[in-house]
Amino acid sequence: MQTPPHTNFWLIRHALVAPDAQTILYGRLDVSLCQATLAAQAPAYRRLASRLPLSARWVVTPLSRTRATAEAIFAAGYPATPPVVEPDLTEQSLGDWQGLAHADLPAKLANPAHAFWPLAGAEQPPGGESMEQVIGRVGPAMERLAADNRGGDVVLIGHGGAIRASIAHALGIGADNALHLSVQNLSLTRLERHVEGWRVVSVNEPAQTEPHP
Repeated sequence: MQTPPHTNFWLIRHALVAPDAQTILYGRLDVSLCQATLAAQAPAYRRLASRLPLSARWVVTPLSRTRATAEAIFAAGYPATPPVVEPDLTEQSLGDWQGLAHADLPAKLANPAHAFWPLAGAEQPPGGESMEQVIGRVGPAMERLAADNRGGDVVLIGHGGAIRASIAHALGIGADNALHLSVQNLSLTRLERHVEGWRVVSVNEPAQTEPHP
C-alpha cells in the first residue's frame, strides 16, 4: 500500500535586525536587517543554500526582512525563486506597543511577563494580538499551505513568533508553552504535514552546523 504524500516545511527565522531595532519592541514594524551581521554570517547562508531542497515553493511575509533574508540565501547559491507573500504568517502585532523600548513595557502589562518573552501568552496589547491569537491565525495558514503543496516542499522565511505558533499548532500546545521554544535568527525548523497529522522533525537547528543524521 502506497503511503500518501506529505508536505515538508522548512521554516527559517529571518536574519538579525539592525541594532537600533533591537532596543525596541518592533513586532510588525518593517525594520531593516543588520548589514554587518549579513556579511559576517555568509557561511550560514551558504549552508542554507546548499541544504534546502530544490524546486521548493518559497514563502515570505509582507515584512521586508523576510524577503531580504531570502535574497541573501539566493545570493549564497540557491537558485532565485519568486516567493509567495503570505500575510497570515507575519509576526505578532504588538499594536500600540510597537516601537516601545523594552524597559518601558513592564509598567503597561496586565499580566506578568513570560519567562522567555516580553508578554505572557494571553496578553493582548492595545490594538494588537496575543500569542494565543497568533496561533489561531498561523494554524489555518499552515494547513492551507500543506494542502496546496501536498507531496512537495515549502521554504518559509518567517518570524520567531509565527514559527513558534506553527510548532504550537503542530503539537496542539498552548501559547505559554510555545513561548518556551527557542527560535534563533537563521535557525531551521522542519515540520511535516501527513494525512494522519503533523510531525515535528527538528526545531531551532543552527544554520552553521551539519544536519542531524
